[in-house]
Amino acid sequence: MMEDKILYIVAPCYNEEENILKFIDDYYPIVEGMNNKCRLVIVDDGSSDSTYQKILLASKNKDLLVPLHKENGGHGSAVIYGYNYCIENGADYIFQTDSDGQTCPEEFYSFWQKANKYDGIIGNRTKRGDGISRKIVENVVCILLRLFFGVKLSDANAPFRLMKADLLKKYISLLPENYNLPNIMLTCFFKYYNENIEFQEISFKARTTGTNSI
Repeated sequence: MMEDKILYIVAPCYNEEENILKFIDDYYPIVEGMNNKCRLVIVDDGSSDSTYQKILLASKNKDLLVPLHKENGGHGSAVIYGYNYCIENGADYIFQTDSDGQTCPEEFYSFWQKANKYDGIIGNRTKRGDGISRKIVENVVCILLRLFFGVKLSDANAPFRLMKADLLKKYISLLPENYNLPNIMLTCFFKYYNENIEFQEISFKARTTGTNSI
């Protein structure tokens, strides 16, 4: 029964003081609507602004919100840190997204409806609102993955993915804790080893606040 499954939503953040409270308001209702073992886990990657303080304040009134803080190591290290926390704390399913407001929380539910059919469902950003430069980078990544590993992907790095914890356990130990691009390599592993995964189109909006970087 999916009602009994433990879902952890994990999101890294860095200097997202303008976005973070809206992100919490958007994604907290997902775990709140399931069971009291589910959690929204936000990994603050050593923000220099008030991001972490805002998460801590929000958690006082939200029992299912878990604020985590680590020294700055980059987006990839924060994702890995969050994945390991979710695995160690008994999650059955792990959903990863970013905290910058570019993903749509309502699209989670179509992933969840198919969760028992696949070991992983990964977003596919066929249209992107964050600019042509980001799309070019993604295209180059997919070309390199095909050349080096023989896997054909249209989007390897989408920060909108639902995975069984058991699937993640198989591969997360292969990555150093400070690895920069964990989602890319995890997607590559899943495809290369013919795991039971599905790619599903998602929306991807432009940032309304904060700064994009490549």
